[in-house]
Amino acid sequence: MKHLTPKETHAYLQAHPEALFVDCRTEMEFFYVGHPVGASHIAWQEAPDWEVNDKFADEVLREAGAKGRPVVLICRSGNRSVHAGEALEAAGFADVVNVLYGFEGELDPQHHRNGVNGWRRDGLPWEQM
Repeated sequence: MKHLTPKETHAYLQAHPEALFVDCRTEMEFFYVGHPVGASHIAWQEAPDWEVNDKFADEVLREAGAKGRPVVLICRSGNRSVHAGEALEAAGFADVVNVLYGFEGELDPQHHRNGVNGWRRDGLPWEQM
């Protein structure tokens, strides 16, 4: 698995338009917190029980069409996406990219997100529904 910063990921996606960009946060996070423009939503876990989606790799494959297609994963802070990426690799996906720091980034000293790093902090394209 490759690990890229948000800005590196944005450049990667521009250079690889065939890549599937997957936001693996919960549905609530995706719609209400916002998400990168062009990202598909496939949850790795879902509230309230936070059980892992045992169909995650199958859902990604359905969206990707082939295991050889590059898949870029983003979550809130870059942690869930690592686990999701490991599951994709175990399922035979050949080219998986994790977005370091995720959409909202790491916590600052006041325990807030969006101030240190992350997709949104870096001013990359995002939308909210």
